[in-house]
Amino acid sequence: MSQTFDQFQALYSRIRHFNRAATLMSWDLYTATPKNGYQDMSDTLTYFSSESFSLSTSDEFRALLTSLSQPEELNALSEGMQYTVKKLKKQMEKNSRIPKDFYEELISLQSASMQAWGEAKRTADFSIFAPYLEKLIDKTIQRCAYTDPGKDTYEVLLDEYEEGMDSASIDRVFSELKEGLVPLLDQILAAPQPDSSLFKGYYDPDAQKKVQELLLTYIGFSLESGTVAESEHPFTLGFSKHDVRVTNHFRPDDPLCAMFSAIHEGGHGIFEQNVDSALQNTEADDCPFMGVHESQSRFFENMLGRNRNFWLPIYPQIQELLPELKRISLDDFVREINHVKNSFIRTDADEVTYPLHIIIRYEIEQAIFRDHTPVSELPSLWNQKMQQYLHITPSNDAEGILQDMHWSDGSFGYFPSYLLGSIYDGMFLQAIEHDLGSIDELLAAGRILEITHWLNEKIHRYGGLRLPKDVLREVCHKELSAQPLLTYFREKYTKLYQ
Repeated sequence: MSQTFDQFQALYSRIRHFNRAATLMSWDLYTATPKNGYQDMSDTLTYFSSESFSLSTSDEFRALLTSLSQPEELNALSEGMQYTVKKLKKQMEKNSRIPKDFYEELISLQSASMQAWGEAKRTADFSIFAPYLEKLIDKTIQRCAYTDPGKDTYEVLLDEYEEGMDSASIDRVFSELKEGLVPLLDQILAAPQPDSSLFKGYYDPDAQKKVQELLLTYIGFSLESGTVAESEHPFTLGFSKHDVRVTNHFRPDDPLCAMFSAIHEGGHGIFEQNVDSALQNTEADDCPFMGVHESQSRFFENMLGRNRNFWLPIYPQIQELLPELKRISLDDFVREINHVKNSFIRTDADEVTYPLHIIIRYEIEQAIFRDHTPVSELPSLWNQKMQQYLHITPSNDAEGILQDMHWSDGSFGYFPSYLLGSIYDGMFLQAIEHDLGSIDELLAAGRILEITHWLNEKIHRYGGLRLPKDVLREVCHKELSAQPLLTYFREKYTKLYQ
């Protein structure tokens, strides 16, 4: 390799070490830092993030990237490093327009905002969070004006989470889905419903943690390259394919929530753990396209985890770990995990009403950045849309606008990726059954790892190398469509609800 590449590698390695340290501090903030230590840890996180930002926008780094972008230099690099140079050069051009003091203020604001959100949610008091949200929205608009001058703020945000996906494409598939979903939902809600009272009782959180370990291992998450912790809102952080961390939240009165959070976050973790080793220590060792990433977590959670055949081989083991379930038959269990009902909390929502939760958030984000709706009006707007789409109104803001953490750290534009992921899943399901045969038969035989390995080979190993539209084209040989997901919903729930 050239001397230029060696110099680049040394500086890039420093940046990655700073980023890893910042990620570790984020993990600690969410899982372990006591309330009185939050500000100190937040200050240290700001320092490391700012140092990384300074290095990645320095004149030295710019010169190295410019040199490596020349064809004779670029073509000599590995595929992962070519991707890295192109991506970092693009980021450099954008981020170098952000003043350093502005960036430091933004990082500090995000940390303070997350803490305020946590307190606001615990007390169901939106006024605690509102000033921080208002500042974050203003800072986000300003940041996008720096990085992408002249472009629509919300288009910039959508592209950051799912590159190549604009609001016109999202509007098309969301409308397609909504058109088919609403009449199906009305039919389901009119049918006889499962008896949820069967599940009332106390479920030992320590026993739930053992169930989590069983489920993670069963679907293919490696506990030798992963670990688990608790947080208010479940999430996954990948430091490398050898160190992937997931969290969960355990409720003594509701074992199902933690089970499906475990499967969901395990899906994210499996993706991280199975990126091709040749891509390690490059920008391609992680998939930055959140729709693709969410498709994997939601595929495991819904397409597999809510399938009766998923539980056939392991339900007796689950009952041993949670003896309260011994009085609940597998059929009753399956009916409950597929219980379609209008509910307040997105993360607890069934897979049929879940798309409406995302559409509500998508429309509110458009109201924020396009209609400039004041922060003070957002709780009432949220409640109006809940009533419009789900015919229920939250009794307080903790089960309304404060339920999600995403806006507290400035992750505007992220929510649509969840539903895009579900739409991708309908397409992936058809592709898997074309290649492997019936998923029902594979699951019933306990051969779930064959499905996991298919996903490893077709999607995970490529990390961030392929844009979402390229993933769909190469895996499914089709363009984006909500029809496969609608077909899945109709076939499954027509049978379940007779």
